[in-house]
This record gives sequence, C-alpha cells and structure tokens, in this order.
Amino acid sequence: MYWQSVWKYKTSLSFSLVTIVGASVLNVLTPLYYKKFFDGLAGGRFGDSIVQHLISILVIIAGLRMAQWVCWRIATFTANYFESKAMTDLTNYCFAFLHRHSFSFFNDNFVGSLVKKVKWFGRSFEIIADRLLWNLLPLVVNIGVIIIVLFRRSTGLGFGVVVWVVVFLVINSLFVRYKLKYDLKRSLAETESTGFLSDSVTNHSTVKLFGGYLREIAGFAGINEKLRLLRKLTWDLGSFFEAVQGFLMIFLEVAIFYFAIGLWKKGLLTIGDFVLIQVYLINIFDRVWDFGKFIRQIYESLADADEMTEILRRPLEVQDMPGAGELSVTGGRIVFKKVDFYYRRAREIFSGFNLEIASHERVAIVGSSGAGKTTLVKMLLRLHDIGAGAITIDDQDVARVTQESLHRSIGLVPQDPILFHRSLMENIRYGRPEATDAEVMAAARAAHCHEFISGIPEGYNTYVGERGIKLSSGERQRVAIARAILYNAPILILDEATSSLDSESERLIQDALETLMKGKTVIAIAHRLSTIKKMDRIIVIENGEIAEQGTHAALIRRQAGAYKHLWGLQAGGFIQ
Repeated sequence: MYWQSVWKYKTSLSFSLVTIVGASVLNVLTPLYYKKFFDGLAGGRFGDSIVQHLISILVIIAGLRMAQWVCWRIATFTANYFESKAMTDLTNYCFAFLHRHSFSFFNDNFVGSLVKKVKWFGRSFEIIADRLLWNLLPLVVNIGVIIIVLFRRSTGLGFGVVVWVVVFLVINSLFVRYKLKYDLKRSLAETESTGFLSDSVTNHSTVKLFGGYLREIAGFAGINEKLRLLRKLTWDLGSFFEAVQGFLMIFLEVAIFYFAIGLWKKGLLTIGDFVLIQVYLINIFDRVWDFGKFIRQIYESLADADEMTEILRRPLEVQDMPGAGELSVTGGRIVFKKVDFYYRRAREIFSGFNLEIASHERVAIVGSSGAGKTTLVKMLLRLHDIGAGAITIDDQDVARVTQESLHRSIGLVPQDPILFHRSLMENIRYGRPEATDAEVMAAARAAHCHEFISGIPEGYNTYVGERGIKLSSGERQRVAIARAILYNAPILILDEATSSLDSESERLIQDALETLMKGKTVIAIAHRLSTIKKMDRIIVIENGEIAEQGTHAALIRRQAGAYKHLWGLQAGGFIQ
C-alpha cells in the first residue's frame, strides 16, 4: 500500500531518485580532485604554474560541490512534496477504512489503540521513505562508485573493500532479523500500554468511585515494566552490535592502509591516493555505521505499520453489495421476515423472527434485559448482518441498499448519547450540516435545550468536552433529541430517549417528541410508560420472540400477560 501511495506522485519521486543518485555520484567523484590537489602540493615546486594548477582544481571542486548542492536541494523539495502527500493519503485512507468497520469491530478494540495505529501507520511511512531515500540509496551509490574507483587504482584495494562491505552487511542483516522478533514484542507491548492508559483514563470516574486507584497504578506499572524490559533488551542488543561494528571498522582501516603502504613502496600509489583512501574510508564508515540502525528502523516501522495493516486486510464485516442502490423511503413500512441472527455466530438471538411495522406506525418494543430489543434495532440499522431472512423498508432489502442511504433515512436518539468535542451548534447540526443557525435554534427550542444553552456564557459556541462530558446526562440527551428533530428522517428510533431525564425535563420534551414522531415510522425501545402508552402498538420481546403485542389498554387487561407483569414490576415507572 505504501508503494501505491507513492506511485501516485511518480514524477516527484523520479526527480528525487535521479537527483539523489546524482548528488551521491558527485560526492564520490569530488575526492578524486582532492587527490590531484594534494599530489600537486606534494610533487611540484612553488611557482605561478603550480598555483594556477591548484586554483583550477579548486574551481572544479567548487563546481562539483555546487552541482551536488543543487541536486540535494531539488531532492529535498520534491521528496517533501510527495512524502507529505502520500502520508496524508495514507492517514485519510486509514481513517475512512476504520469508519467502514462494523459495530462489533469497535466493541472489540480500544479507541486509544486504534488512534495510535492510524498515526503510526503514516509515521512509519515517513521513516521508511526517509531511510530508503536519504540513507540506503546514497549508501549503495556511494559504495558502488567508491569500489569502482578503488579497483581502478588497485584490484587488491577494491577487492578488500568489497569483501569487507559484504561481510559487514551480511552480519547487519542477520542481526536485524534476529532482533526483529523483540521489536515486534516491544511494539505489541506499547500497544497494550496505550490501550490500558486509554481505557483507564476513559473510566476515570469509575476508578475514583470504586477504589481502583491503586489497582490501576499497579496494573499500568506492570505493563510498563514489561515494556521497559523489552526496550532495554532491544537497546542492549543495539549497543552490542555497535561494538562489533566499531571493531570491523578499525580492522578495515588498519588493513587497507597496511596494504596501501606496500603499494606506495612500489611506487603504485601517491600521497594523494592516501588522502583519497582516507576520504573514501570515512565516507564508507559514515554510510555503513548506521546501516544496521536504518534497517532496524525500517523493520521497526514495518512492525508498527503491521498492526494497522492487519486492520486494513481484515474483511469488513458489513459491506455494501456490488451495485447497491439508494434507499427511497416513501412510507416507512418495515418488515422482518424469517430473520435469524447469531451473536458472534455462536449465541442465537433470533430464529425465524417475523415482524411487520406499518407506514407511520408508532411501535414500542419492550422486554426484559437481554431479550433482543437493542439487537433488533441494530439489525435494522445494519450494524450487524443477519444470518438468514430479510429486513425490508418499503419492500427494499436493507442489505441491498447503501449503508449511507439507509442511515440517512433513520433518525436515532440513543439512551446514552455521545457528543463530539465540538460546539453545541456543530453537534446539533451534525446530521444536517447545511442547516441555518435559526433552524438549529428552533430544533433546540423544540427539545427544550435552548434554555440551558442560553445560560452558558458562550452559548451555542460552547465546546462540550470529550464525549460531551461537560454536560449532564439529561442535557446530552436533549441535545441528541434536538439533533434528531433537525435531522428529520422518515424513520425514527428512540432508544430509551428519556431515561436520563428527571420528571420535569421529561414533561417538557414530551410535546417535542410528539412533534418529532408526527408523520414518521417510530420504533421506541423501553421508554417510560408515559411515552409507551401513546404508541399505536406495544410489542413484548422475550428470548428473541414476540411474546405478545397490542395497545397498552389491551395488554394491561390480560391477567397473566408478560407486559402486565413488567408494568407491575415497575409500578408505572420504567420498563426495562
């Protein structure tokens, strides 16, 4: 995927590669003129001719250096362009792909870990691209040209450097592969630490109120100690190999100069050649000293990116069918026909379930906890795919229409609304970004949240904090109702939408809900009886089946009915 992202900007990539190769070649050729310069100093007498000769060499060196400088500048600016574009593309793609994953996927993953994986995926690309462009490519070009030049001066010198470079790189590669398994363990340990941190901070109130402070501190310390040991191990391995590298470099330098002395004694090398050899050795050492580090960084970055890559390779649990059309809601008739659903393909929730909700009918779904009420709504929203059967809206199978069009047609007021850390205006307007401020305020008035918003110094521009934490649960719920009023979808789902409101707040928004429900197909889950009693039909779900259904008056008259039993347990309060 990295290569696909880079190839979109192949022109910039090509400019970078060509200029980096050019700069590297010029970097190796320049010392040849330093050799001539020092040979001129060592072999000629002082005079105008030798001065002119030396100055002419300096002019050539200056030209080569300037050409090298131009190449590096072109390379850096073109690389800055395509790397930044590719990183943005990769991050945007990961963000979009995450949002396409199913409801179950997000239940199974820590938010903090997912955020880290997305950010590290882009950062890993930057590290890998930088190491390849600015380190490995110049290394290959520099050493290749140096070896060619040395072979021209002496076969023995060239051959000796070739053997040393091959041995050095092979040892590096073997070490990096050995160390990689520990780098992978370190990456997983860092993910575990990030996930624990995110989970604990998110539940900070529970930690305080249930005496979990010391347990959380100990748990986090334990994870970090495991991470520390893995970090120290990888660092110690790196330090050990740096010692091996240093020894190999000392050996090459001494051996090459020992061999060069013999060639000098035979008159095959000059003083300038010794300068050339020293410059080339320094060049080689500079390039290969961090070769192992660069390879390790590439492997580590690949390991960091691998976690996100696994997510990108993971098939989407819920996908649009090829050629899926747009849902068109004309009346809002909903039909569940012989629906089977298994939670995680193991626990049966519904088997052969049938239910029909007429256009503009207002239906309440009640039942004990775990009966399948919420699952019914999730299947309609296609947050889960069913195992068999069909769910249709106005005779259109929800599995054969786009998820976007399905969700645009259904408004939802959840039991525990989660708001963006954005302004109240943005949160209410989220479903209709084109809505005017006046329309937003009208929806807020209808949901009776305009009153508390007006009392805040910054009003509708107030940021609500992460997940809406700065608001009370009742205030968050009224904002969610305002959002649904403004959204004005033809099908409405109320999932215990007044459960967090006190009696006075509930009374205030009952008329808003009445207005919101007009002309819509409504599914209300486990509302207070004051709302349920006004529904056209009440459906009692037990063990994934319809136990009974009818109006409130009809169901309450039954002597041994499930609804009457639930109503009696709650004494006119909540049906759970």
